[in-house]
Amino acid sequence: MPGGVFVFKQLRNAEKCAMMDSLFKTGQEGGAAVECITESPEETEELGAFLGQRLPAGTVLAFTGDLGAGKTAFTRGLARGLGIKERVTSPTYTIVNEYEGGRLPLFHFDLYRLGGEEELFDIGWEDYMARNGVCAVEWSENVPGALGETVTVHIARGSTDGQRIITISGEGFDHEAFGA
Repeated sequence: MPGGVFVFKQLRNAEKCAMMDSLFKTGQEGGAAVECITESPEETEELGAFLGQRLPAGTVLAFTGDLGAGKTAFTRGLARGLGIKERVTSPTYTIVNEYEGGRLPLFHFDLYRLGGEEELFDIGWEDYMARNGVCAVEWSENVPGALGETVTVHIARGSTDGQRIITISGEGFDHEAFGA
């Protein structure tokens, strides 16, 4: 499947798998990106779930996007894709929420209030990484360079109220572990 812009709900499952597989295989050699358009928070969650079903242990997702863009909605889907049944909420005031009970643990960070990279390490970033789960990091731009290799997920508002344009690039994705 060639690169481009995809309306997520219009893709058949095989096309979704080919899109993700193509993204992450080419991502290894320079960071190809796929742009998906979702039309509602539910579709944004569905895209997150689709990705969550395929992520290997140790993946760091670096989210960027404006306040209210849909980063937590995407993470709710990601948790569902990992098999986590707990209710997923924004960790705005707690900095990190931990979710277990799925095929991998999910560590959901909100770094909006962090003053920089040193504070990230003060809260135990390396300990979370050592637990071999999936780290979903909102406001990742507040700690440039601290996260290592990442899968970048940029979420922007589209032309209608519920529409989101989600760009995923896969420099940090271990495509060998990807089983589409």
